[in-house]
Amino acid sequence: MTIANMLPRERVFAALDFRKPDAVPVEYHASPAGSYEHGEPLHQLWERYPHDFGDTNSIPLARPEPQWIDAQGNYREFRRDEWGVIWEHLIFGLAGHPLRRPLDDWANLEGFQPPPVPATSGPKFECERLRAVCDQQRYFLKSGWISIFEVMHALRRFEDVLMDLATDSPEINRLADLITDYQLRTIHYLLARGVDAIQFGDDFSTQSGLMMSLATWRRFFNPRYELLMKPIHQAGKKVFFHTCGCGLKLLEDLAGLRVHAIWPQLNAYGEGELARFCRQAGIAIALHPDRGDLMIRSRPADVRSAVLKLAEEFSVSDGGAWFYIEIDSGFPFENSEALIETIGRLRGF
Repeated sequence: MTIANMLPRERVFAALDFRKPDAVPVEYHASPAGSYEHGEPLHQLWERYPHDFGDTNSIPLARPEPQWIDAQGNYREFRRDEWGVIWEHLIFGLAGHPLRRPLDDWANLEGFQPPPVPATSGPKFECERLRAVCDQQRYFLKSGWISIFEVMHALRRFEDVLMDLATDSPEINRLADLITDYQLRTIHYLLARGVDAIQFGDDFSTQSGLMMSLATWRRFFNPRYELLMKPIHQAGKKVFFHTCGCGLKLLEDLAGLRVHAIWPQLNAYGEGELARFCRQAGIAIALHPDRGDLMIRSRPADVRSAVLKLAEEFSVSDGGAWFYIEIDSGFPFENSEALIETIGRLRGF
């Protein structure tokens, strides 16, 4: 292993600030689906090629609780989230589908309350804060999944939410304000606990364009995001934004909101155009290789070629980008191995 000039946290900050890192940073998302399917061999790969966003050795092996496995070995789990939505999960570790939503009937909005936000005092909070202080001696700490739109269409039928947005109904504004207030309190909690970056997680795009007009997005969402991001900027922390689908029309707005980094669906864009825009706008980018055709249906040689192409297209040695790796169920292990090992070799392992 030759990368030793920077600590992982320094390496990520260099990439985010468009300075040359000693090696392209890498981030693992410990997907329970991939951990459950591949088990110990995947965890050994992570340990051999550690990432920069935390202690790789602390990633636990994931498995479903026995009560959710039937006599035939089929998995089916029901969960009630903190907002009161009942979800059905049919593939362990992957997102489920809402079965019961509290706000399909607007009559239920009266008296509807958001979940509590953790306290910023007391033994539990102090323990979390001290753990963050300790981890930041080495690693870059990103936390949160701040969303408005995704919470709304979990609580209420998706098509109804789109109609509510189009008509700018009083109820959808009231719900959005309630969610925004909750997320603002969550952001203050995360900042008090100690983070380097806070992740936003709303997707607004199909594979070809936005789910709503840009005018609607700007009227409804932009001012609420501005409110949420303000304390993060004031604290000198980084703002990350996840955006699947083709959100090219939104990128200038995200730049205007002073988003520091995006995590896009790369195959929904022309990669050269995306690379040029992000570098000109000063927005760093998470390079997340395609989890469909590439990782499921291609060969290890194709995976290796795709990684090297991304590294060249986005000039990773000059900063402004890092690799994001999420291993899902259905990935042949040899493809997962090719992905992790190729990025590891780029990093000097």
